[in-house]
Amino acid sequence: MKQPTISQLLLYPVKSLGVISVSEAIVETRGFRHDRRFMLVKPIINDDGFAAGLMMTQREHTEMALVDVAFGEHETLRFWHRNTPNDVLAVPLTPARTGEVLVVNVWDSADFVAPTVSKEADEWFSRVLQTPCRLVYMTDTTERTITSRYRQPDDHNPSAMVSFADGFPYLTASLESLAELNRRLEEPVEMARFRPNIVVEGANGPHDEDAWAHFRVGELNFYSVKPCVRCVMTTIDPQTAQKGKEPLKTLGTYRRVENKILFGQNVMASAEGVVRVGDNIEVLKRMETWI
Repeated sequence: MKQPTISQLLLYPVKSLGVISVSEAIVETRGFRHDRRFMLVKPIINDDGFAAGLMMTQREHTEMALVDVAFGEHETLRFWHRNTPNDVLAVPLTPARTGEVLVVNVWDSADFVAPTVSKEADEWFSRVLQTPCRLVYMTDTTERTITSRYRQPDDHNPSAMVSFADGFPYLTASLESLAELNRRLEEPVEMARFRPNIVVEGANGPHDEDAWAHFRVGELNFYSVKPCVRCVMTTIDPQTAQKGKEPLKTLGTYRRVENKILFGQNVMASAEGVVRVGDNIEVLKRMETWI
């Protein structure tokens, strides 16, 4: 059996914006450090009269795919729209807690509060995306709990906290799975369509990662939760922000279960540490897959 390794480590500092590829990443139970710790929201007043924000993603705002991000000097994040690369916004990786606090939500998680970053950030993103929005961030004390029925408590169950990610701290996908998909497509797609955190190379065939109930990287243990259900966001070309029918249409012909189309595996970590590109992955326990 092949020895799988880590091929790529990917961070998405702001939910639904650009990606940063790194050679090593700090594992935290709620996700890689700096992964999805910021989120853009549409400002509203909720039913209780409190200032709130509605989650914004590429599903409704495809232009978000064209906003790139990089680590900058002095512990900052730098943002620019691909069509106007000289118009740059810099934001502290750890903003000062001086902004307004909004009530926010991610899918079916309970409401929680998130501070805004700055008036400058709000104005920049509103202008670049041509829609009113605000940038919020997740503090170290923010508690957003995983509520999925698939989370199974037991002796080794990791923390139930998660970042602004859709549902779980980590997403794994293998190059073998992507190669199988591209073999079926008329035009190949990049792994960027699926926005994983850990890209694996050397899996024992396409979608073998679905069966990794428990795997270890160095001294760090990871536990699979459930396959990732894919949505229309995979049909948005991250290079152009144009929406089509693929790869969801083709995935649906061989990766559909109960009207859900699957690609990649949602994962949780049980401790903190560091993983690096090239690290070996040891599969300790396998499980039956959904397909």
